[in-house]
Amino acid sequence: MAGTVRLDRRTKNLTKRLRPGDIAVIDHVDIDRVSADALVGCRVSAVVNAASSISGRYPNLGPEILTAAGIPLIDGVGKEVFGRLKEGAQVRLEDATLYAADGEVVAKGVEQTTDTIALSMAEARAGLSAQLEAFAANTMEYMKRERALLLDGVGVPDVSTPIDGRHVLIVVRGYDYKEDLGALRSYIRDYRPVLIGVDGGADALIEAGYQPDMIVGDMDSVSDSALTSGAEVVVHAYPDGRAPGLPRVQELGIEPVTFPAAATSEDIAMLLADDKGAKLIVAVGTHATLVEFLDKGRGGMASTFLTRLRLGGKLVDAKGVSRLYRSRISTAALVILFLAAFAAIGAALAVSTAGRIYFGLLVDQWNSFVFWLENLFS
Repeated sequence: MAGTVRLDRRTKNLTKRLRPGDIAVIDHVDIDRVSADALVGCRVSAVVNAASSISGRYPNLGPEILTAAGIPLIDGVGKEVFGRLKEGAQVRLEDATLYAADGEVVAKGVEQTTDTIALSMAEARAGLSAQLEAFAANTMEYMKRERALLLDGVGVPDVSTPIDGRHVLIVVRGYDYKEDLGALRSYIRDYRPVLIGVDGGADALIEAGYQPDMIVGDMDSVSDSALTSGAEVVVHAYPDGRAPGLPRVQELGIEPVTFPAAATSEDIAMLLADDKGAKLIVAVGTHATLVEFLDKGRGGMASTFLTRLRLGGKLVDAKGVSRLYRSRISTAALVILFLAAFAAIGAALAVSTAGRIYFGLLVDQWNSFVFWLENLFS
């Protein structure tokens, strides 16, 4: 196949520039589900990875999603490909080899197929115990460093958005966020929760037709239009106070609140909502299972694990809310109920004295109306 090449070492940044039919060149060890879903959504014709899409550390979900969507995945072409190709160049991909427009071989790798992915995933599952041990060690280290924040809320900044006693909906542009937001329309309409977008989650809320009340994150994936939509902005900073996203927000004329913490942005959004008295926190697109923690592919997910322990029953996944809140009465059942009630009222009127008198009055009125029509057209 031939097409236009787009390159970026960060898959999240690349998906903003991809167009249908492009060939995406990335440098992504252990492609996760969110990145794969984004690439599939961009309708790329192929993905060329400088790194290994499955390193064997754990059973990551991304490669299987790409191949299931019919997108060829070429692995291990080497980081040199970023120096040999320019953004927007025309290339050709054949037999796991990438050619420039003049026919020169730019990169060569190994094509991942359904069979090779299944084999690699089986090997990754066999070595999962080592990753669990590393995850547990990272969790303990994080708990030692951030115990004041986790246990007592030390360091949580003051915000102007009223949260105390209200429901809070936190949206991360992660797993199945569009479907979850669609399923929660009735809940959002009835409870009117505080809407918090985590970075690109603010754009997800706007795309779904909602106005975010607050935007939390390091500001690397949220649009300028979302930042200037009127929502309160909380910039996630490093524990030492450095906030790379702060200058961008200030250049837009916004004076944000900063929240220094070693946790992920979605975690500090939850901790902020909890500290300010949220009655219930509903999470959209966040990470809830062990596989999702590992699939995120970074040690910082230990904070997510501990944050969920901290919030306990106050935190509910969006899928659970939509399943519990969805009405179990079908439209057909409502129609039948209405007809039955109408028939019952009619029967009661037919057998009662008052009903017979009322029916007689209706007949007299009808006869008078028919007589009037006949005189009018005679």
